[in-house]
Amino acid sequence: MTDTLRIAARLAPELVALRRHLHGIPELGLDLPDTQAAVLEALAGLDLEVTLGESLSSVVAVLRGRAPVTGERPVVLLRGDMDALPVAEEVDVDYVSTRPGMMHACGHDLHMAGLVGAARILHELREDLVGDVVLMFQPAEEGPGGAEPMIREGLLEAAGRRVDVAYAVHVYSADHPFGTWFGRPGTLMAAADEVHVVVRGVGGHGSAPDRAKDPVPVACEIVLAYQSAVTRQFSVWDPVVLTVGRIAAGTKDNIIPDDAFVDATLRTFSAENRARAHDVVTRVAEHVAQAHGMTAEVTIGNGYPVTVNDVDEFAFSQGVVVDLFGADRWVDMANPEAGSEDMSFVLDEVPGAYLNVSACAFPDVADAEDNHSPRAAFDDSVVPDIAAALAEMALRRTRELSRGVVADA
Repeated sequence: MTDTLRIAARLAPELVALRRHLHGIPELGLDLPDTQAAVLEALAGLDLEVTLGESLSSVVAVLRGRAPVTGERPVVLLRGDMDALPVAEEVDVDYVSTRPGMMHACGHDLHMAGLVGAARILHELREDLVGDVVLMFQPAEEGPGGAEPMIREGLLEAAGRRVDVAYAVHVYSADHPFGTWFGRPGTLMAAADEVHVVVRGVGGHGSAPDRAKDPVPVACEIVLAYQSAVTRQFSVWDPVVLTVGRIAAGTKDNIIPDDAFVDATLRTFSAENRARAHDVVTRVAEHVAQAHGMTAEVTIGNGYPVTVNDVDEFAFSQGVVVDLFGADRWVDMANPEAGSEDMSFVLDEVPGAYLNVSACAFPDVADAEDNHSPRAAFDDSVVPDIAAALAEMALRRTRELSRGVVADA
């Protein structure tokens, strides 16, 4: 058993208790005062350099290693997200959410407890830590996004020099048996953007559409044209997923409205196709409207970029997991996911890896519900494993970086 696993096992009761406390006080978005306070309390007593966010309730803590280093000190970033979801919890546990309509339905409470555990482990082993570790406790992963403002506030330079590599772990409540780790090199998750279209027509009486410019059928035509554009202008090997979730217009059956509205989510799996898709959805809407003598205004809210695992850093982090827990607890992901993640902003700046682990609370995964469900149940006994894995990655990678070793498995 490695030192990281040994210490994680000893800390397990405290880390699980922290997770359950956090589970009971979920908060949403950028402003998480109670969650921030709980994280700070959990880190109290450790020799850390702590910075709080200016525009959001983030916590950045730098842990300095004490092992001698020749030349520049390596810097590894470890990330855990903090925010919950606007979901009314339906899980029967004695630490259920105390806040109506809010729930840690995506497991961020486990992520925070795991990162606190990694900090505690590394603090005990800091005589062996060759370099520095930046601990990133990030709000608003579920939106509007906390990684980007943290980067603007100096996250990547928090240790005094730029972060070399970054790692994160995410839990799942379904899909795989408890304790199974999984991931893939390259594209892991899609970019996600919001598309908003306003078709500008001229209202009138429903009995005389020829004396108006009806935007409703034009909006419907745009929706259908989008589906054709996605399947005919993009390769199936680099897919684009565009789902229209809202069409709205009018107030009464016999009134032609001035405007019609189309809202969609756009998912892409490469930076190149993301840029192309932005152009296509804009051009299709504008030209369909123009063909009917109307105009369309298209707004694309830039969401999260594609989440890309650096090939070498992924191989390294996968190797750490296999060394710690055994090859039987690792499964390769065949395909990327169409979900998105704002850790992508960090991985756009520095190489790194984002791994997943199952915290499924059911013996049969067929009985489990996915993350974001009000019935998503997480087995928090996985938290010490997350802590050990993150700590081990930081210990090994700083040691290798100090020797100029390229990451590998």
